[in-house]
Amino acid sequence: MHGMKEIIEEAASLPVEERAMVVDSLLQTLNPPDAEIEKEWLKVAKRRLAELRSGSVKAIPGDEVFAKIRESFNK
Repeated sequence: MHGMKEIIEEAASLPVEERAMVVDSLLQTLNPPDAEIEKEWLKVAKRRLAELRSGSVKAIPGDEVFAKIRESFNK
């Protein structure tokens, strides 16, 4: 059996997408998702994607979003 340090080192060597999956899987063991809530989030995500694809809403670049957040905390 691997020790915690070896597990972390091995996980850190994975590609970023796989590391994200490992993190998500571990977090779910601490706070298991509620199936009904997950279903509702999936509906929201699909609706938002459809809005983006149809052009009914415009995406805001992440840099702009984070700049506004930083600005609001500096007031």
